[in-house]
Amino acid sequence: MASESSSGSGPSDPLLPGAGAALRHAPTTGGWRSALFIIWMEVAERFAYYGVSSNLINYLTGPLGETTAAAAAAVNAWSGAASMLPLLGAAVADSWLGRYRTIVASSVLYITGLGLLALSSTFTSSQSPQCSNSADGRRDFRPSSVQTAFLYVSLYLVAIAQSGHKPCVQAFGADQFDATDPGESLARSSFFNWWYLGICTSATVTVVIMSYVQDNVGWGLGFGVPCIVMLLGLAVFLLGTRTYRFYDGGEVAGTFSGVGKAVRAWRKRRRREGDGATEEVEHGECATAEAETAGLAEEVRGMARLFPIWAACLIYGVVFAQPPTLFTKQAATLDRRIGPSFQMPPAALQSFLGVSIIPCVLLYDRVMVPAARRLTGVASGITTLQRIGAGIALSLVALVVAALVEMKRLSAAAARLDDAAGVVVVPMSLWWIVPQYMLLGAADVFALVGMQEFFYDQVPAALKSLGLAFYLSVLGVGSFISSFLISVIDGVTRRGGGTSWFDDDLNRGHLDYFYLLLAALTLLDLLAYLYFSTSYSYRTKAVNVH
Repeated sequence: MASESSSGSGPSDPLLPGAGAALRHAPTTGGWRSALFIIWMEVAERFAYYGVSSNLINYLTGPLGETTAAAAAAVNAWSGAASMLPLLGAAVADSWLGRYRTIVASSVLYITGLGLLALSSTFTSSQSPQCSNSADGRRDFRPSSVQTAFLYVSLYLVAIAQSGHKPCVQAFGADQFDATDPGESLARSSFFNWWYLGICTSATVTVVIMSYVQDNVGWGLGFGVPCIVMLLGLAVFLLGTRTYRFYDGGEVAGTFSGVGKAVRAWRKRRRREGDGATEEVEHGECATAEAETAGLAEEVRGMARLFPIWAACLIYGVVFAQPPTLFTKQAATLDRRIGPSFQMPPAALQSFLGVSIIPCVLLYDRVMVPAARRLTGVASGITTLQRIGAGIALSLVALVVAALVEMKRLSAAAARLDDAAGVVVVPMSLWWIVPQYMLLGAADVFALVGMQEFFYDQVPAALKSLGLAFYLSVLGVGSFISSFLISVIDGVTRRGGGTSWFDDDLNRGHLDYFYLLLAALTLLDLLAYLYFSTSYSYRTKAVNVH
């Protein structure tokens, strides 16, 4: 069974052989110095991911010629796959390849997928798609099936690469802090906040720059730059190799191989009992099998306790899927002029998520946590479950605001709607839509960071990558649910010649109804979450301050 030790560099490898599950490290390894290399790797990956995902719906509805509903469902399905596959990647990393080598291998695959995506976009832009005029005067783009297939193969290579990258990088970063040391334990809690600050700063810069490049320069360059940034991120990560702390592979192997060992010992005991064997050695093997089976059952019960919390967070995953899809299409209908000549790209409005997140993280880490710590005596200020619940409540407020803004937008569009004009730019400033982004950004600081820390902390020590994959799977299943809802609602509302809620001309659609539906689901989800979270018993007690 391979361990992280194979990722070291010869004699200087910080892993020491020996007994068991303890974290082996030299005094000069780990801590914030090592974590910064890893954070920069994640910053590069987030730049690459958001460089593709933030404006993907406009690429699909533009050069690819898909409908708004089909494009939104496709983006949600791809995002869902990218967030669900980490469950598989985490299992591979924790049981066989190790986090370090999984990060390196996934990064290489990531770079390959981004390179192919950039190549596919040059094919699409250099070869004029077949087109015709539809009955309402709009152009129908019909790229070849080969171009479309090449695009989706590239996208799903990126999704597969994320399966190993996402759960391992953050877990490997948190591994650089020793949870048994009081000072480093507090630093690890702060690490999750600063980690999220780093990736949100990257995402904020990315959506502004790359959406402008993609809309005004070209999609080939717009997808090529993320590939180059990811390559540089991998180089920085490799530079920090000698400073990293590595886990002994014994615990990892033991956890995942425990199932097989227990089953083999149990079968051997059954055969020998049938033969009437009673030797002392066999009795010892039976006792070992029973102990391993009991330990395995305890771990399974511990993981099962996480399921209600996981399920109660799924609707938040649905809400999280809206900014890069429907929020972006909604923004495209607004007056986005800033100053006399500059017009903000629709996808760039997602930068307001980061504009909200960055100060919220700073305020939370430097103001709210110390103040709450004095009241509660808990080192983290509030518990992770309380933090998640606050985020879900904020997302409910954001959806209500989004629905009200959409109602006003539709009202403003009604007076200007011209059947022959196609999509009408509504005489309504982009600043109307900013509050829903800002509220969702604040919700992310509570819900997403809380989920990251909760699932990392509440799984066995050898399964930290899998714990973070659970958090990502919330977003993945949420994206699948969003894709399903959009497809079903689109089909139902079109039936009998009706107008879809997600009509290509959103001024004839009803995104406000969809946002209100999500708000109602979020309210029910919040009630379920409060029920399950109040009865949850933490695997490890919160660290108190005295």
